Amino acid sequence: MASYLFLCLFLFFPHLYASFSSSGSHSCSSLTQFKNSFSITQTEGASLSCNEIAGLKSYPKTNSWKEGTDCCSWDGVTCDHLNAHGIALDLSCSWLYGNFPPNTTLFLLPHLQKLNLAFNDFNLSKIPSEFGGFTSLFYLNLSHTGFAGQVPSQVSHLSKLVSLDISSSIYDYEKFTIDKHALEGLVHNLSEVRHLFLDGMDMSSVNAHVFMNLSSSLRSLSLAYCDLQGKFPKNIFDLPNLNLLNLGSNPILSLDPLKLNRSSNLEHLDLSSMSFSTEFIDSVDNLQALKYLDLSGHFFSQRLSVSKTKSGYLFTGDANFFGGLPDSMGNLVSLKFLDLSYSNLSGTVPRSLGNLLQLTHLDLSGNQFSGQIPSSILNLTQLEYLKISENSLEGSIPDEVTAFPNLIYLYLDNNLLNGILPSWLYTAPPLKRIDLSKNQFSGHIKEFQSKSLELIWLENNKLQGPLPSSIFQLLNLTGLKLSSNNLSGVIEFSMFSNLPNLEYLDLSYNSLSLTSNTTSTVNLTSLFLSSCNLSEFPQFLKGLKSLESLDLSCNKIEGKIPQWMQEVGNGSLTYLNVSHNSLTEVEHFPWNNIAVLDLSSNLIRGNLPIPASTIRVFLISNNSFNGEVSSLICNASSLQILDLSHNNLSGTIPQCFGNLSDSLEFLNLKKNKFYGTIPPTFAEGCQLTNFNLNGNLLEGPLTPSILNCRGLEVLDLGNNKINDTFPHWLGNLPYLQVLVLKSNHMHGSLRVNSSKSSPFFSKIQIFDLSSNYFSGPLPVRYINSFKAIRNLEKIRSTVSYMGVNGRNGSGFYTYSIGIVMKGQDMELVKIFTMWMIIDLSNNQFEGGIPEVFGKLNLLKGLNLSHNNLSGGIPTSIGNLTSLEWLDLSSNRLSGTIPNRLADLAFLSSFNVSENQLHGQIPQGKQFNTFGNDSYQGNKGLCGFPVSKGCNIIEPAPPNVLEKDGSKSNITFGWKVVLIGYGCGVVFGMSVGYVVFQTGKPKWLVNLVEIQHEKMRRRKSKDGSRSNGRRRI
Repeated sequence: MASYLFLCLFLFFPHLYASFSSSGSHSCSSLTQFKNSFSITQTEGASLSCNEIAGLKSYPKTNSWKEGTDCCSWDGVTCDHLNAHGIALDLSCSWLYGNFPPNTTLFLLPHLQKLNLAFNDFNLSKIPSEFGGFTSLFYLNLSHTGFAGQVPSQVSHLSKLVSLDISSSIYDYEKFTIDKHALEGLVHNLSEVRHLFLDGMDMSSVNAHVFMNLSSSLRSLSLAYCDLQGKFPKNIFDLPNLNLLNLGSNPILSLDPLKLNRSSNLEHLDLSSMSFSTEFIDSVDNLQALKYLDLSGHFFSQRLSVSKTKSGYLFTGDANFFGGLPDSMGNLVSLKFLDLSYSNLSGTVPRSLGNLLQLTHLDLSGNQFSGQIPSSILNLTQLEYLKISENSLEGSIPDEVTAFPNLIYLYLDNNLLNGILPSWLYTAPPLKRIDLSKNQFSGHIKEFQSKSLELIWLENNKLQGPLPSSIFQLLNLTGLKLSSNNLSGVIEFSMFSNLPNLEYLDLSYNSLSLTSNTTSTVNLTSLFLSSCNLSEFPQFLKGLKSLESLDLSCNKIEGKIPQWMQEVGNGSLTYLNVSHNSLTEVEHFPWNNIAVLDLSSNLIRGNLPIPASTIRVFLISNNSFNGEVSSLICNASSLQILDLSHNNLSGTIPQCFGNLSDSLEFLNLKKNKFYGTIPPTFAEGCQLTNFNLNGNLLEGPLTPSILNCRGLEVLDLGNNKINDTFPHWLGNLPYLQVLVLKSNHMHGSLRVNSSKSSPFFSKIQIFDLSSNYFSGPLPVRYINSFKAIRNLEKIRSTVSYMGVNGRNGSGFYTYSIGIVMKGQDMELVKIFTMWMIIDLSNNQFEGGIPEVFGKLNLLKGLNLSHNNLSGGIPTSIGNLTSLEWLDLSSNRLSGTIPNRLADLAFLSSFNVSENQLHGQIPQGKQFNTFGNDSYQGNKGLCGFPVSKGCNIIEPAPPNVLEKDGSKSNITFGWKVVLIGYGCGVVFGMSVGYVVFQTGKPKWLVNLVEIQHEKMRRRKSKDGSRSNGRRRI
């Protein structure tokens, strides 16, 4: 019997061997052809993703695939040695590049059980439906492969799959999409799946309810950045084996209130940037197995509504603070990663966080935490990453010499921290990055012992003394920011040559002195020396061949830019700021690649040189340039911000400005001598947001083509010679916030004849038509449409001032206007986003003041003076609780002053002089601060502060200025003070109420007496109103 079996095997073995050999040869041939379908190219995106996401080093695995060798020995290939079938193929991070052929020989390997093509680049190819033919496949990874388009439904036929990863990056050019039916099939058919990763897939057409019936075997589910909407089924937390859940960055996805179960095995939970209830956060401490928790950027407010638009997500409603972080968070003792950044949290940082001894990553930035950093944080000896930036933390940083022995990254910037820098900051061995900027730290910077430091950012503090010598021994240092401190001493610039990796250096706004008589060899790309007491272009700049950004603003540099400066940067210089110096001459701009050039606030004369065509931001305001502006400036097709204001430029405005539709956003030609017409044509797609022609000699009308500039926010044509009727059609600009047409020759009625119901000027915040010849009744239709001032459209600006962001991080450029505020002409270098002002003064308006003004809840300033208005002062004006100044002077108003005005707590300037008012002046509160000038010319008024009594027995009103023996009869209003700081670039405005508790300052007495005398002279000069309209 044994001999018979041996004989059978002997006869059958050659056929078996031939079969194995044929199968193996067939697999090798298929693999070779598959490899040859692509080029082997290292693309930046795929390699970077491989490194940062997978933590792997990419290399071309197929280089080991040699014809004639056994393919089972090839890199990335695994075979079944019993039958030589290829059962696993791992070509992840292998530099494959090109279109993925739908008929590829890869599909001739039906025995594949594992397939990994992640982190290659298939050039936006479609996923072939043939992938559904791999019936033996239990592992499939097509993540970050550059595939695009619809995920084929055939993928759901792979019923043996245990792991499926088709995730993509948010930075991919085109996302995967999946329809409802394909996703339902995927969830229903993959009954054995344990790991499901679909990040970055477009599921906007899918309701999250589709995930109701996931496999009970599921251990990992990741759906980040999927545009999911609706409510995610909360039974996901009932899956017994679930270990990882990532629903992050789905802003319109929510979770129903639920209480988490203590029996959960969850170790990784990411619910960042989505909304859920406070009940959820209160029960997170039940997840005792958690090692990774990310709840950053969430929306706890029940009144916050999130919707998707073409340009992104729209957030509406009230984003209330969630409240404090519960102490129970300290019970999650297994946590290694905790991110609660930008989560509306307030209160103090709980001490219980010191219980999280395994923590390596802690991020609490972007909240409203106050109080001190608890000393218990020193218990976190495993911490590698600590970020509590952008809060309101106070006090000093907890200090202990041996604290944070493993800390690599420290970010505590943008707080109110004070005291000296902690000792461990100088000794922590692995520390690479320090950012303590924008706090109130004081004292000296001590010597650093750690040699691993790469970034030191300490700007905007109160640090003093010299730079420590150890700075020049930090060989890994790439960035050093020390601006806006009180540092002093002399620095030999050549010392920075000891730092071979230094790229970014900012020493601005200190009391440092820089010296160097030699050419520097530093490899700097960015150098900021603003306000460093420089009197000339420093010689050490000559050696900076790699320089890209240079700031020498706010110094004392005189004369002209030297010839050798064109060699600085050796063609790489893209940013140059020499503003606020005393430069007198610029012959030409030699930098061929310059993108941002700021020469503003110098003494430069002559014709305007034209910068390189690469220019994006060109600022030359406040100089003495003259002559005409050449149309060659429009060759700069990327020009975004152009400010030629406050010069002596003349001629006509280049017509081509209206054609820079793809780029120009900010155009300021204010205070020059331009004449002729406004450019008649603004091309479709116009990007202008700020258009300022104030203070020129322009006569031509504004044409409706400016409606092509749909994003226009500020339009200032004031102080010209424009002779036209009011351009009603401007009301169709959907984002217009500031309209200034003051001091022109505009005329006619503002009555709206259109029957359209759409609101006009719904975003308007500043509306100035003063000093024109407008007539007829006040524009009730417009006033009723001012939704922004009526608080019907809430302003959700994240900045304090109106302006535009320069591209590529080149800065924020604020808008400016001139305006009459509280009776004084002012140049507002910055426009507060919350300023709401209406000025219709010096016109010929007639009729009554409409009650609708009382609906403008947020109005801060109202000036209707010098018109022909009649009737009474509406009592509804008393509703304007934000009002700071009200000028109704020089009209024909009658009746009494409504007593409700006395309740306007912020009213600090009030003028109803030269009217026909009578009765008692309201008493108390702010009205006790207004002088006689506010009421003169109204013979029927009585009571304080006018001399005429009201025949009412009552004690004389106290003189707010009389105390401690002071007997002056002069009564004071308040004044506005402009404070200039820095180099005059930045203006702050301080507005206060003058309430004297002691004797009167002599300078202020003189100031008011002079103002009183001016008004007396003006009154005598103007004469009767019937002799003509008074203009300012």
